[in-house]
Amino acid sequence: MVLVEPAGPLNVGSIARLCANFEVAELRLVAPRCDHLGEEARRMAVHGAWVLEQARLFPSLSAALADCHRVVATSGRRAGEPLPLLTPEPALHWLAQGPPSPRALVFGREDRGLSNDELLQAGRLLTLGSGEAYSSLNLSHAAALVLHTWHGLGAQLGMPEPTLPDPGAREALEAMLGDAEALLLDVGFLYPHTAHARMAKLRALLQRAQISAEEVALVRGMVRQLRWATERGTGQRGNKPGQTP
Repeated sequence: MVLVEPAGPLNVGSIARLCANFEVAELRLVAPRCDHLGEEARRMAVHGAWVLEQARLFPSLSAALADCHRVVATSGRRAGEPLPLLTPEPALHWLAQGPPSPRALVFGREDRGLSNDELLQAGRLLTLGSGEAYSSLNLSHAAALVLHTWHGLGAQLGMPEPTLPDPGAREALEAMLGDAEALLLDVGFLYPHTAHARMAKLRALLQRAQISAEEVALVRGMVRQLRWATERGTGQRGNKPGQTP
């Protein structure tokens, strides 16, 4: 469970209790804006106070997700999301597929949720079917609904999905995208004032495709070879330092 910049200690404590209730292995807090070890949080956590004590803190969402292969992020918006919105069951079923590996469920800020850039770090987006008149849910209430659904899916969550490889770790994907953006800026395909928007489209495409670790390594190798060739002013295919054209 990953909470991005939580501001309410009561919410954090309540979610720690939910993690204990529904056997969530770890709570990660991204730049929390409250004292997660304070009296209010502990009071709400009750017997889940150990979750608060073992919670890990991170400076950014990308750092919190670096080792995760599958990520589901929550969104309460009705339009404008960079990826399609799913109801809890299909989103959580996808989250549990594939071989055992770190995976995360991400909740945004109480006042404004997650930004588009943060949503693009997830492979699936989850939304809860609340009413149109007032669609915003309290953070801990939303977490309770999602974790109850996760726990209730039971044996279905463990079914393997052999036709789809497990997505690569977020850290490797972000490193590959960073290499690609730098190269595309250098060769003039991207311009500084539009690079962010165009790379967001590429990131969304790769998230929909659920690029695997092997595919990430392949693309990064291609980018590095292109970088080597452009820096030496040669387009000779396959030539590397120490090789004869």
